[in-house]
Amino acid sequence: MIDPRGFLVGGEWRTSTDILDIRFPYTGEVVGRVCLAGSADVEGALCSAERGFSITRRLPAHRRSEILYALAGLIRERAGDLVDAIVLEAGKTRLLAENEVVRARETIEVSAEEARRIEGTILPLDWNAAGEGRTGCLCRFPLGPVLAITPFNFPLNLACHKLGPAIAAGNSVILKPASATPISSLMLGEMALDAGVPPEAINVFPCRTDLVERMVRDDRIAYLSFTGSPAVGWHLRGIAGKKRVGLELGGNAAVIVHSDADIPYAVARIVAGGFSNAGQTCIAVQRIYLHRPIYEEVLALLVERVRALTPGDPREPGTDVGPMISESAAAAALAKVEDAVAAGAKVLAGGTRDGPLFRPTVLARTTPDMEVNRTEVFAPVVTVAPYETFEEALALANDSEYGLQAGIFTHDSRRIAQAFAELRVGGLVVNDTSMFRMDHAPYGGVRGSGIGREGPKCAIEEMTEKRMMVFLP
Repeated sequence: MIDPRGFLVGGEWRTSTDILDIRFPYTGEVVGRVCLAGSADVEGALCSAERGFSITRRLPAHRRSEILYALAGLIRERAGDLVDAIVLEAGKTRLLAENEVVRARETIEVSAEEARRIEGTILPLDWNAAGEGRTGCLCRFPLGPVLAITPFNFPLNLACHKLGPAIAAGNSVILKPASATPISSLMLGEMALDAGVPPEAINVFPCRTDLVERMVRDDRIAYLSFTGSPAVGWHLRGIAGKKRVGLELGGNAAVIVHSDADIPYAVARIVAGGFSNAGQTCIAVQRIYLHRPIYEEVLALLVERVRALTPGDPREPGTDVGPMISESAAAAALAKVEDAVAAGAKVLAGGTRDGPLFRPTVLARTTPDMEVNRTEVFAPVVTVAPYETFEEALALANDSEYGLQAGIFTHDSRRIAQAFAELRVGGLVVNDTSMFRMDHAPYGGVRGSGIGREGPKCAIEEMTEKRMMVFLP
């Protein structure tokens, strides 16, 4: 069992009698115990974040960068411990957990570089007589305490996507990890202290929902960065008051495969994009649209590859698909599949679960109004449908309240340009699936998928404010 941990408030490790058991999703066994922060701790964290900001906003860029590089080094040193924690708390396969730790380190390294690239602009103001002799100076300044709320599916890397840019920008942080996966975030907080983050500026704060809302409402928080479910995200935005808000709320990503695509490659990428991390990824492939001339060929190969996937214990090296985060999450996903089948859909692979272990599932004969297409299933489930024209495929892909990322497979530059112009998504991936992401690049959605952009450079822009000075010598 991972040792029980307290929570972090202003560099101080606190404990409480409110204990949360952290369970291994595959077996349900307790693998750790975490103390939850209480009502009195909220004020401590908010006051600490205010004090911390008075320190971090004065840190020079080179010092902020040095701290982040030191943190990246500590992540490298403790990679094995972090991998173990992620496997046990999130139920990820070891390979996926190893990849997440590498990505988390790289996210912090990019943040360290971007800390030195927060640029300003000199503006000549003599466009008319009133501006003669005057010069404008436009600079970015840190915004203030950041409340960062992270989900269970990438418990370390998504924490780094919020913590890294916040420190790079000169802000203090209150990091609230998902209740299912707080251990890796607590480890990250410990490493942040060791790396030199001012103690007053770092809080890692597992707590109950009502206390989260209390912090969201508090005017001392300058920026709310939330990744999670749409219902929760939009609710938090509604109670956040005047503070800035960034939301990454998921989607039901579409992938289009046209007849000129490299079919074996497309299928291989779709399988990886739909079933990695048991489909519990915001940009996981969910809706697949196949050009009618290749529909049967692609579908047969897809089903063959999906049936060959091995679900099971994520600790075993031969496991391709581990458990979902909980049995209740798996049950909710299965209910959507069963509703689709009752309405006429056909199961071509999977369609069953064993506790939290959901067999990789392929559905055909679905309709756009079914929940497996209309909502985010967040499970190892994909739907497949044919289309006649590329215009029809684009319309089907756009038939969603979400707009995070999409993928298309085609070598026709005209179709690529058309898709880029017409698909209402935050990111389009050509000749790969919606699952492709580079951590340094802009990332975020439109419509129901959220507001704002992540990726360290974009996140720093979100976490800073522009200030104009007019200078008359």
